[in-house]
Amino acid sequence: MRRAFGALAVIISGLLLAPAAARADTPPARVALIGVPGLHWDDVTAADTPHLWRLAGQSALGSLSVRAVGRTTCPYDGWLTVSAGVRSSVGSRCGPPPPAEQRDAGAVIPDFNWLWTVRDVQFAGTLGEAVHAAGQCTSAVGPGAVLALADRSGRVDRYASSPDKVTDWSACRVLAVDVDDLIRPYIQDERLAEVPDKLSSAQRKAALKAADAKAGAVLAQLPPDTAVAVAGLADHGSEPHLRAAMWRAPGAEGRLLGARSTQRDDMVILPDITASMLATAGLAVPPTVIGTPWSPGRPTSLDDAVTSLRRADLAGQTIRAVGGLFFTLLAVAQVAFYAVAFLLLRRRRGLESVRVAALGLASVPVSTYLINLTPWDAAPLPALTLVSGILLCTAALTSLALAVPALWARLRGRPRAASVLGPSSVVAAVTAAVLLGDLLTGTPLQLDSVMGYTGVVGARYYGLGNIPFALLATAVLLVATAVADRLVRTGRRPWAVALVAGLGGFAMILDGWPGVGSDFGGVIAFVPGIAVTALLVAGKRVSVLKLGAFCVAGGVLVLAIAYLDHLRPPGSQTHLGRFVGQVLDGTFLPVILRKLTAMLSTLLSPNLMPIVLAAFAFLVFALLRPGAASAGVLPVAFERAPTLRAGLVGTLVSGVVGMLVNDSGAAVLSMALALAVPLVLSAGIAALAPGDPARPKPVLDPLPT
Repeated sequence: MRRAFGALAVIISGLLLAPAAARADTPPARVALIGVPGLHWDDVTAADTPHLWRLAGQSALGSLSVRAVGRTTCPYDGWLTVSAGVRSSVGSRCGPPPPAEQRDAGAVIPDFNWLWTVRDVQFAGTLGEAVHAAGQCTSAVGPGAVLALADRSGRVDRYASSPDKVTDWSACRVLAVDVDDLIRPYIQDERLAEVPDKLSSAQRKAALKAADAKAGAVLAQLPPDTAVAVAGLADHGSEPHLRAAMWRAPGAEGRLLGARSTQRDDMVILPDITASMLATAGLAVPPTVIGTPWSPGRPTSLDDAVTSLRRADLAGQTIRAVGGLFFTLLAVAQVAFYAVAFLLLRRRRGLESVRVAALGLASVPVSTYLINLTPWDAAPLPALTLVSGILLCTAALTSLALAVPALWARLRGRPRAASVLGPSSVVAAVTAAVLLGDLLTGTPLQLDSVMGYTGVVGARYYGLGNIPFALLATAVLLVATAVADRLVRTGRRPWAVALVAGLGGFAMILDGWPGVGSDFGGVIAFVPGIAVTALLVAGKRVSVLKLGAFCVAGGVLVLAIAYLDHLRPPGSQTHLGRFVGQVLDGTFLPVILRKLTAMLSTLLSPNLMPIVLAAFAFLVFALLRPGAASAGVLPVAFERAPTLRAGLVGTLVSGVVGMLVNDSGAAVLSMALALAVPLVLSAGIAALAPGDPARPKPVLDPLPT
């Protein structure tokens, strides 16, 4: 909870004081990077790595997300990313860093210019070039260190192949050391082995002792005024992990380690190393560097910090292991539900069971976030605990959705059948409240959740993910139209329109605001969804021209937000502001192409597209052939609660536009449908319950044909 309230304070300060002030200047210092590829927190113990354990007690500690471009990050890509200050990869040549050739006191990487021909390498040599531009020298120990500190010609000023050959540790202000003992046993023929657990426990322990001894020798010889970064800046084997990060600098001891790039107080990324080394040495950080300087966070003890960081990696690994199976089962459950519902509704049998199942399916998404309110990752069987917790939360929310409207109806002396939208509104309201609350507290619930993101995968570290966006937009629009329905019935249509626009606009601003939701594509998709819903609630017609104008308005709005973010100092910008910078300098096209490729690939997903196809097929038949497909459920629902149709149409608009403008593609639309269709169907079944037989006159104009 302290973390959540702290994040809330940071966000509120950012909203009030943006653009943020630049980071305060600090006196230049000597800085050394000790790169230990493959090091994670399970490796660091007092018994096996005494030197690293001692350093950990003197440092700020964090998880290092080493994601570069591919699923795993080899040492070549890890060191290269530090060099470039952006995520970089050499593709098929991935493996150990390239060998360096001794040149006088320094060294050169042969054919360094080759890197400029690689698609996923844009700024190799940025770190070394920035040091040389300031008139400083670079000192490297080992081939990985040369790659990290080389300038654009591939050169470092001072070089030694191993620590025992260094004659002057104080020669340069910027130093890097490659401790490759953990990764070397995994290398076969200059490539990384593809097996995840090649080494036995004894072999791994021997490699750890060798790495610790080498790191200890370096630490013993560094000048006392040197700021030291230790980073496990690559994966070993074929399974990605969060790696260890330590930062020994004034004021860092006994704290967690975070950065503005992740908006987390215990997690950093590889490009942060580039920014940290330059800032500590008192050198300018080039604008192309996407990382930000490491920042010591809240105080903690050594044991507590290491325990929580080990749990963070375990949580990420569990989510990776469970995620694929979870979405497969969700897709199967959705398709099976629509098939069974189709048959039962045609026969007007088992309607209450269909209604309960619909509410249960709609309760699953928010349950994947609610479970993160519990320490499931500390359980002996975290995967089983996670899945069981999600199912329990789903059952609890379904029961709540059924009980609350019934209790409210009894308290008001009205029959239960009068509450057509009640149960659906409870599920939608809880979903919206959880996601909005999560945004306002730094998204602790989305991190390491099945429908969120993990630092292990490294696609996003804060803000609103694409799947949570789809759920938030759907829940907000359905809740807004449920309340608007009562306002319309009592003759307060302008208030109903204002409610839809106001609540939707509030959620949309949080979704797109830098440092809160930081969601570029979400704003583009949210605006037309809100606008279409508001127009339909107002009784107006929606044309293709208007829909196109709303989409353009969403694009203009998010570009304006991104431009305001771009005006802030580089170290304070989010990816929204950096994208504007890429547009201005003409380097944005690769980003667009990568996102387009990712979006198109989701259209073939066996877990996502069945949900989309089944839900759309059900809707089409239910709307065009209501007597045959849904026993008249949806038409009755739209008649009893006219604004429900507006919420459903607005949800579909946001889902389709979101699918087209986000790299998650079909995931956005599938999750919007996975929440909206069961809730609408539940309302329709409730509308068939015994009650007042009078049907209110429709208050919404039909959609244009």
